[in-house]
Amino acid sequence: MKLLRVGPAGAERPALLDQHGTLRDLSALVTDIDGALLSDGAALDRLRAAAGAGVLPPLDATGLRIGPPVARVGKVVCIGLNYHGHAREAGAEPPAEPVVFLKAADTVVGPDDTVLVPRGSRKTDWEVELAVVIGRTARYLDSAEDALAHVAGYAVAHDVSEREFQIERGGTWDKGKNCETFNPLGPWLVTADEVPDPQDLRLRLWVNGELRQDGSTADQIFPVAEVVRYVSRFMTLYPGDVINTGTPAGVAMGHPEPKPYLRAGDVVELEIDGLGRQRQELKDA
Repeated sequence: MKLLRVGPAGAERPALLDQHGTLRDLSALVTDIDGALLSDGAALDRLRAAAGAGVLPPLDATGLRIGPPVARVGKVVCIGLNYHGHAREAGAEPPAEPVVFLKAADTVVGPDDTVLVPRGSRKTDWEVELAVVIGRTARYLDSAEDALAHVAGYAVAHDVSEREFQIERGGTWDKGKNCETFNPLGPWLVTADEVPDPQDLRLRLWVNGELRQDGSTADQIFPVAEVVRYVSRFMTLYPGDVINTGTPAGVAMGHPEPKPYLRAGDVVELEIDGLGRQRQELKDA
């Protein structure tokens, strides 16, 4: 299933995109797309049955905002330097263990919402990423198979980053990762049964129509299953939590000088095979 949330920010309604590309209203069946729903197998089965029976009322998508596909995200866990190509362009050795950092849940916005360039920013950068959405409480997982069994689905994420804040201003990466609007998510949460191999997905990102990133999750240093297993050893993952699994080569930081960092007025578009497409216009905060 392709699950999504549509409507004004803070007042989104649950919806489903059917196999014919028609938007369907789920409001009569569930109150929202959130951790409680994603952990309830019976409720998800009812949605599948209703979609298959063709009884869900259509929604007019004209002018309708798409919000983040998951409501009330508990935490966003991010994996840094998780693609061989990105590590090379950053001049870094592939890490021996996953590099883990956090983004605040309030950085999450809709896939086409405005991204704000922080005040004083000189190095706002782009990063297309595969997001993993957790569907079952995960702690101390032992195997790749067990890890994937805890995944509810996948989505497109844009891990927007301010490199000066992240690297040059002291402390941890948090200052460059947690600015307002720095995690567009969606358009859809595609349930795990529709993504047979998360290591066989193409990711692409354009800035002002120019292709900047074109990679595959096959290039990940730590595959999705290992990332989920590993993170569960250090923190408990709850239904509705999100893991951003890293970005392929092609970020602005990896370019020669002058590096083409983002500015107000730029347009970023990004997509992952089968998971949909995002488009953001940048404005000054």
